[in-house]
Amino acid sequence: MKVIEVVAAIIHRDGTYFATQRGYGEFEGMWEFPGGKIEPGESSEDALNREIQEELGIDITIDKFLCTTEYDYPSFHLTMHCYLCGIKSGEIELREHKSARWLTIELLDSVEWLPADKEIVNKLNKYNLVNINVE
Repeated sequence: MKVIEVVAAIIHRDGTYFATQRGYGEFEGMWEFPGGKIEPGESSEDALNREIQEELGIDITIDKFLCTTEYDYPSFHLTMHCYLCGIKSGEIELREHKSARWLTIELLDSVEWLPADKEIVNKLNKYNLVNINVE
């Protein structure tokens, strides 16, 4: 099975988390945390900065490693490294996604997440910011 390694930014601000809705592909319309593939020779942090700049046009701070999650999709295995992030500069511009929302912890379950991202939502709900609060 093909293995894809990606990074995801759990961007937070004022008690909310930034969720993006896919505008293309097999999972169009489902929600995810923004990010993307790690290129050969690239660190997770470099990939995250590059992907967020490409997708959203902003510069981020990478505040804390949250977790790595593994998920078996029908055609590939996903390894996703997730980081809590803040916005350093710039205005968010949706370049690849059809929609985006800032969601409170209570509203995280109000959208249809991609399966791997759902695991991150579960972790955020479980910790409920007690162990990961960086604000």
